[in-house]
Amino acid sequence: MSGMPHRRTVYARGPLAAAVACALLGVGLFGFHLSQRGLLAVGLPALLLGGIGWGTPRLLAGLVAGMLSGGAAAGADGALWLAMAAWGAAAGLLAFGVRADGSPAAEPSAAAGARLHPRLGGYRDFHWSTLGAYGGGILGAELLLVLLQTWCAGAVSLTGATVEDGGPLALSPLGAFAVSGTAAVLVAFVAGFLGAVRSKRLSIPELTVGLIYFGLPVPVALTLVSLVPDLGVMFGYRLREVLYLASLIGRPEASFWLAYAGLVLVMVLGITAGFVVTGSGRVELRAGTELFIAGRHVNVFRWRLLVGVLAVLLFGIVPPLLLYAILRAAEDAVERTRIRKLGEQDPLAASEALHAWKLREQSPTAMMTSLSVGGVGVGVMALVIVLSVMSGFEQDLQKKILGTNAHAVVMKYSEDFGEYAETAKKVASVAGVTGVTPFILNEVMISSEGNIAGTIIKGIDPASIGTVSDLPENIQPGGKLEWLANPSAASNPRLSPKGGAALDERPAGEGTEKDPLEGDPIVQLQRSPGTEKPVVLPGILVGRELASSLKVVVGDRVNVVSPLGGELGPQGPMPKSRPFRVVGIFYSGMYEYDSKMVYIRLEDAQSFFNVKGVTGLELKVADIDDARNISKAVLGALEGYPYRTKDWGEMNKNLFSALRLEKLVMGLILSIIVVVAAGLIVATVIMLVLEKRKEIAVLKALGVPDGGIVKIFLAEGLQIGVAGSLLGLVSGLAWCLFIDRVKISLDPEVYYIPALPVKIEPLQTAIPVVIAVLVTFLASVYPALKASRVEPVEGLKSE
Repeated sequence: MSGMPHRRTVYARGPLAAAVACALLGVGLFGFHLSQRGLLAVGLPALLLGGIGWGTPRLLAGLVAGMLSGGAAAGADGALWLAMAAWGAAAGLLAFGVRADGSPAAEPSAAAGARLHPRLGGYRDFHWSTLGAYGGGILGAELLLVLLQTWCAGAVSLTGATVEDGGPLALSPLGAFAVSGTAAVLVAFVAGFLGAVRSKRLSIPELTVGLIYFGLPVPVALTLVSLVPDLGVMFGYRLREVLYLASLIGRPEASFWLAYAGLVLVMVLGITAGFVVTGSGRVELRAGTELFIAGRHVNVFRWRLLVGVLAVLLFGIVPPLLLYAILRAAEDAVERTRIRKLGEQDPLAASEALHAWKLREQSPTAMMTSLSVGGVGVGVMALVIVLSVMSGFEQDLQKKILGTNAHAVVMKYSEDFGEYAETAKKVASVAGVTGVTPFILNEVMISSEGNIAGTIIKGIDPASIGTVSDLPENIQPGGKLEWLANPSAASNPRLSPKGGAALDERPAGEGTEKDPLEGDPIVQLQRSPGTEKPVVLPGILVGRELASSLKVVVGDRVNVVSPLGGELGPQGPMPKSRPFRVVGIFYSGMYEYDSKMVYIRLEDAQSFFNVKGVTGLELKVADIDDARNISKAVLGALEGYPYRTKDWGEMNKNLFSALRLEKLVMGLILSIIVVVAAGLIVATVIMLVLEKRKEIAVLKALGVPDGGIVKIFLAEGLQIGVAGSLLGLVSGLAWCLFIDRVKISLDPEVYYIPALPVKIEPLQTAIPVVIAVLVTFLASVYPALKASRVEPVEGLKSE
């Protein structure tokens, strides 16, 4: 065996120095390429940010855009190819400069020729089949996610063929994502599980290669399609549904990489599960003994620990700990008194009682276990509360927006929409459409004796507007929607303080007050020929904030001025003015609507703007989450051009995308608490390993395999995570119910909402629990591996 080589890494300085020089030369050539392409301003910041994990997608997008743009300066492409050649040479020199030394050992040891340890004898550096499972699994999961999402919800397939009725399953974007995401998760988990079963270890090198070479191309390609306009034109229509779903949080590229990270996490879980099941060399699905041992080790599910942690989560740190200190001091005093009295009669019995009392004291490991459970509980509780409150804000905002606006609209590319009545009948017959109403939208100026403001005026049909929006319910007491058609019924509270009947409806001889509109010069000009009674002014509904700004109430007159609505004069279009009578004040709760929106009758709007048609049709759908597919069905019923549709998500995309992105970022930030708790779990399990080295050695001496030891300590970390997650869930739900019942007040002038809203969503509430359990499970992998490597001789040699 004297010729047996031994492995030793040798570093050749010459090739390594040449590799560094080639790499620097490649960087210089690449910089020259960027400067010639005009991309240096984009490339340098992206490269700097890429050093800390950001900016790489933008850099790739800029490079691809520059390559597609054409017209580069001479030598730019050549510099790029030379840079790639230099980097390839650097990689080759680096591989040549770092190699293993296979020279024979100087002298063979006394154990030469003996059989290797089983762990070393059965070890293989690399498993190609495992690489195929990991790489194929992550690539297959990504492609399945994209293809299934497009197939379930897309109107255009990846082959470019049009799909009838929005896809074979006609699912909403979120419903399609639930189906495709579940399938992709299963594929990633099974691939990771099978790869670990094949190699019987975690196989980090195979996982790294698989994720880089097989997993990265799909998110990189999708990122480039979303960022590069030319690629978006070429491939965007084929991935329309995928891009739409990714844009729901405002940053499509962030969605792609989050999905990639999620699939990687699921694959790691599958790898861990496969290693645990087959780590001992055979398939071991039963874990009853390991769970029993783990439960006795950490003893997490003790009523004192659980009640104490729950009290801290519900009432804070100081009150429970203060109460615990008082009770503990009283208990110690009573126990010491009992032992002292026992010692006066039997010193030996007192010594035994004192020893038993000390054994009941918490060990450092038990204290770390309590802190770990509490840390996980705090993270889950914070996530549940914050996500529920933000969901409450989102629901309240969505309710107000959809209560004022429609779920979808139908418009034409041309301005002439005179056939709206026939179109409304076709739209109403589409499945999922529950209400249709026409509207006219324009910008005007509105003035009163007290002020002037720019507003959005909307012509509506009072008979059908209630089937689409909440406008009838939003009108404040003192006004009515029906008064738009009969404005003379609107009384002026300044003239009739007791709120009696309108002046036009009073019996003869009652009410000597005179309507202030009676003497208005504009009204005098609108008197009908041969009559003494003025023409009744058309009605108008104004928002509460706008009414406060204009200093008007129900019955007052306002003037509406359209800058471009009049006749053509010598200097262009002349402004058109018309008086209206306030017949109601509405309050939607949204400052933007209450201060900028006014409503008039559809016929009055057509007369005022001198149009015969409408701007479009507003729709209400049965399922707001499926408004996108219903809009496609409506467009199909109208046979497409010249009609077009928009759903509420598209019309308010920026606002709701910002809310979703904010919720996502808040969730990620608060998840750091769970990560910190996972660090405590790592420390706790490592302390358990050090504390139980003798017990581990005894178990391995009795024949427990390495996989069994791994199961024990993984179960210990999992028990801590489950206990902390359940306590955090209970305390988080309790705080949410408390906030909802107590109604924490907010300043309506700032938030336009009277109290802090809370919405508990089952799926959203379960996500923090799942995240906490998975993170704590993964955090226990390293200590469990360390415990499995304890040899019986090492654990028992001090005994």
